Amino acid sequence: MGLEERVDTRSKQGKFNQTSTICKHAFSDLTHISPLVFIYLLKACYFNGTYKATKKFRVLQDQVHLVLRNDPQPGPATFVIQCLYVLPIFDLYSEGFSHLIISALRRFLKMETSMWDSLEAKDLASQLFIDIVGGSVNHDERIVEKILEAFDIHLANIDKVMCLSAKNDCRFDTAKKFVEQYIFGLIESQSYMTAVTLLEHFSIRQSGQSFLLSMIERKQLKAADKWATFMGEPMLCVLVQEYFDRNMLKNAYEIIQKNNLRHEFPNVYHKYKESSLKKLAEKGCWDVAEARTNSNRQLLEYLVYLAMEAGYSEKVDELCDRYSLEGFLNANVPEASLLHSRFLHLSELVVEGVVWVDEVNALHNATSHIEGCKVVGLDCEWKPNYVKGSKPNKVSIMQIASDKMVFIFDLIKLFNDIPDVLDDSLTRILQSPRILKLGYNFQCDMKQLAHSYEELECFKHYEMLLDIQNVFKEPRGGLSGLAKKILGVGLNKTRRNSNWEQRPLTQNQLEYAALDAAVLIHIFRHVRGHSQTAEGEGHGKLEWKSCIVSHMDNIKKSKKGSKKESSEAETKEDRQFS
Repeated sequence: MGLEERVDTRSKQGKFNQTSTICKHAFSDLTHISPLVFIYLLKACYFNGTYKATKKFRVLQDQVHLVLRNDPQPGPATFVIQCLYVLPIFDLYSEGFSHLIISALRRFLKMETSMWDSLEAKDLASQLFIDIVGGSVNHDERIVEKILEAFDIHLANIDKVMCLSAKNDCRFDTAKKFVEQYIFGLIESQSYMTAVTLLEHFSIRQSGQSFLLSMIERKQLKAADKWATFMGEPMLCVLVQEYFDRNMLKNAYEIIQKNNLRHEFPNVYHKYKESSLKKLAEKGCWDVAEARTNSNRQLLEYLVYLAMEAGYSEKVDELCDRYSLEGFLNANVPEASLLHSRFLHLSELVVEGVVWVDEVNALHNATSHIEGCKVVGLDCEWKPNYVKGSKPNKVSIMQIASDKMVFIFDLIKLFNDIPDVLDDSLTRILQSPRILKLGYNFQCDMKQLAHSYEELECFKHYEMLLDIQNVFKEPRGGLSGLAKKILGVGLNKTRRNSNWEQRPLTQNQLEYAALDAAVLIHIFRHVRGHSQTAEGEGHGKLEWKSCIVSHMDNIKKSKKGSKKESSEAETKEDRQFS
């Protein structure tokens, strides 16, 4: 059996020319192959390999596993120990090859029920551990951990080897003190996870609460969790309390759940649940928050108060009716309000009002008004779907805002009643080179619209779309964060994930939807005016104009017509913003 790799060569056209096999050595008889020669051959195969790192590791591991099955002398386990003694001379390759050989041995041991050299290998592995700790053999601490696990080395094994070496003064605690000294060195170098793993492996429980606090303070939380779990419930309780005192509610909750400590910490459990509900409410994920309550009355009452503070009156009524929460007013009022700052109101932006468009006459009037505008804001909404892997729901409404009006198109009804008229109207708006259309990540919305209404042509193409997100590059906070930065006031997003397919929509839903489209115009004009004042008009124009995008594939236009429309559009832009 040998270490080998198949190499495929291809022509420039991608056709296979030949397949050859590289064989570094046929290990038909491993009796006379030393570990040093074996490592050199392994290194040669590594250099000649063409696979990527992860796959190469697996291929070489398979080959080492086959070698171990071919009876290396004086035995597979002993042969691996001898290789580990040799590997440090290979410098950069030492750690990787050590992991490789040990993993192959562990795989081999799972398949072999008995090995005649296992007892001898255990003693040799114990001696290797002593030599590594003593500094005569150089191996990484992670290799030490793997050696101890692979050969199942315990204090008794180390003590036996130390006693045989010393031949006298053999005390029971010699090995324990030796190991503890090594572990304390790991702790001083802040290798906490390895230290905890070895403490657990050797069943050493001398370290206490101060060790736990040290790991928490240095953000070594996985090591702290592992150590507390090994020490038992009293230390786990200390850990939970520390997390709670540091306001690390999620960490405390995970320990409580994993170790069934809910009865010991009922307040921490509910505090985390309430914190989780509050975060979901702030994101507008009310349905998810409701499901997370698991019909717990105390949590439902808290969710009702969150809805009240958010001004989400219809959600309050919905929850109270569904769960018969007549007595919820006696519950504790949440400590912090969602309304920590004032939100922007539609009345501050729109002069004349909001128009619901769900029939042909309203559609014609809305289209006529929008075609007379130079700039409009666009947005759309659809009912959220929280089932993982399922198809998203159809886009329910589309909002188009001008300076004075916001039109909300009931896409579901208009598509069912007058699809051709809807297609024509929205084509005239979305594909017009004379109307600058503002959106926030609206290209993604266009994909969702095209997916929802595949039969319509209007959502397959667009022109003169300016994505506000790209102009101002606002990575955090979304549209609400941008509004707060530019206008000084954010948007209330609590109704973002409400049921947009219900008819009629509530007044609050209508205002929410209208505001998302109307605010785009005010953000755009405010920042453009500011950039003109601060940086000069020419630079201000260039900054936003370069972000205008169009998607007009498969639309047939003559070159003359295209040039004419492009010139008209440029003239319009210059005139409307001069």
